[in-house]
Amino acid sequence: MSFFLYKASKAIDTINDSVGKTVSWICLLLVLIVCLDVFLSNAFRYANAALFELQWHFFAIIFLLGAGYTLKEDKHVRVDVFYSQFSPTAKAWINFLGTLLLLLPFCLVLIHAGAAFTENAWALRERSADPGGLGGRYLIKGTILLGAIFLLLQGISILLHSLLIITGKHPTGNSQEIPD
Repeated sequence: MSFFLYKASKAIDTINDSVGKTVSWICLLLVLIVCLDVFLSNAFRYANAALFELQWHFFAIIFLLGAGYTLKEDKHVRVDVFYSQFSPTAKAWINFLGTLLLLLPFCLVLIHAGAAFTENAWALRERSADPGGLGGRYLIKGTILLGAIFLLLQGISILLHSLLIITGKHPTGNSQEIPD
């Protein structure tokens, strides 16, 4: 049973690793687009609605699709005053209960609400209301649902990982990465 939990957790981690590394390249594109927008605005007094919208579309992709990866890497904001002093088992309990009682219900609500929101945007083939804005706004709204799914999957991985630590079946006996 612990082998299955370990493999399932690793599979989810691999998915979010791939998504996170792919999304990280969008950061570079976002920086280049912002620089281009600033240059065009200052040098030529040129403003473009599509270029501006592309910036927040890329930011949304980074934020939404990168959330699961950020959680996997434990880079979310956390008040670490007490947590850092706890034993690996106590940390596992906190992660397990926090994920079970807070993260997973939040993800399920977001998926439920996001599914209807996304479905409506896709049905209407929603586009920007701004003249000269981007078409395909429904595509960016789809990342809300997709991001919530990746976050939910990573929450499941944390549950499995924590359960291995709590039950003493974790190969390393602590909260560090499970060796291959």
